[in-house]
Amino acid sequence: MPEFIKMGVTLMIVGAVATAVLAATEMVTREPIKEAKRLEILRALTQVLPEGFDNAPDNDTVQMIDKRLNRKETPVTFYRARKSGSTLGAAFVVTAPDGYSGDIDIMIAVNPQEILTGVQVVAHKETPGLGDKVVLTDWPDKFRGKTLDNAKWGVKKDGGEFDQFAGATITPRAIVAAVKRGLEMFKDHKESILSPRTEAVPPAKK
Repeated sequence: MPEFIKMGVTLMIVGAVATAVLAATEMVTREPIKEAKRLEILRALTQVLPEGFDNAPDNDTVQMIDKRLNRKETPVTFYRARKSGSTLGAAFVVTAPDGYSGDIDIMIAVNPQEILTGVQVVAHKETPGLGDKVVLTDWPDKFRGKTLDNAKWGVKKDGGEFDQFAGATITPRAIVAAVKRGLEMFKDHKESILSPRTEAVPPAKK
């Protein structure tokens, strides 16, 4: 058998073995990765949703589309918390497209009275020092208890009531604006979001 044919056969065998190994690895790790993501979502939900829910919010969801949630108008999942069948609120992610270094994903939770029960930054591309301020400090706690009507929605530099960081206004300004948009969207579609149905027709795009 010519040498180049032997080499070709060898490469085919090596490729087939490598493909088989990768496929097997993917099958083995698929479920653990899926479970890890589920637990990560649950941890975030526990931090923002009202306490005392007895359902599994990650199994009681509805998806909706609205450009106030993200400019790409991709479907957003709303996680609903209930206790003994009564709705306590819903959590969802709104994306601020105008962070200092890019998109900032913020999970917010709102109760049926349209009051924020929690806010948490779940993903960002901000510089490490700046990113730590919105993730590791109590700054997001300032949103708890706020509504569209009882807060001045803006950072203090713009006449609002939310603190900005020393030498850095872009990130908090973007987050405040995104949280407000999330509240506005929730108010407009509250009945569909909190409905006991497992599915709902997405509202018309804004």
